[in-house]
Amino acid sequence: MSKDKEIKELVIARLETMPCDEKVSIGSSGEFSKDELIQEVRKGTGIGKKIIEIEMEFLRAMKEGIIA
Repeated sequence: MSKDKEIKELVIARLETMPCDEKVSIGSSGEFSKDELIQEVRKGTGIGKKIIEIEMEFLRAMKEGIIA
């Protein structure tokens, strides 16, 4: 499995832990449900790439102890 595919699967696994009724607002792009975010990541859309970037930044911050 490629590194990009592994990262995508990690992000999808994290998104799957979100409550079903929770929505995420992404700037002027609007609100997205858990399932919509997962689809965006799977399709590799601009929104999906942004979600991957945000999740990876969060995980890096946790690793570096910035976020406890």
